Parts: sequence; structure tokens; C-alpha cells
Amino acid sequence: MAIKPKAGGFVLRVDPILCDGFGHCHELAPELVQIDEWGYPIIKGTPTPLSDADALESARFAVRGCPRQALRIERTPTSN
Repeated sequence: MAIKPKAGGFVLRVDPILCDGFGHCHELAPELVQIDEWGYPIIKGTPTPLSDADALESARFAVRGCPRQALRIERTPTSN
């Protein structure tokens, strides 16, 4: 039986009111998060496939590592 790849994707979201610009999210998920000159995250808006296990793991580390709990992972539906 073949294992079916996970369908859909995810986007990392930041609550700008909670974020204090510590920059931990960039350290933990540099492929998903860039930071501006003040340390605030710039997160790409295009979904990352759920099948990208490394990116998903990085996103989870970033969410857990945020001292202000300003990050969350949102699932996105498949676009067929």
C-alpha cells in the first residue's frame, strides 16, 4: 500500500500586535521568515506544501519558540 502525500499546504501567520520583534522565528525557520531592520518578521504569503516536512517542522519550532506566542500555522486547502 503506497503512502499518500499530505494534500494542501500551510502558511505561517504572525499577530503584529503580539510580536515584539525578537527575531526567534527567523532563527528557527529562516526558509519561511525574513526579518526587517527592526527584527519584525516578514512572512511569505504563498502556501508551503504540507508534504514539505522540513519546512513544517521549522514552522512548528518557530511557533513554539516565539516568546510572545505571536505565531500560528494555518492550513490552506488544495487548489485543484
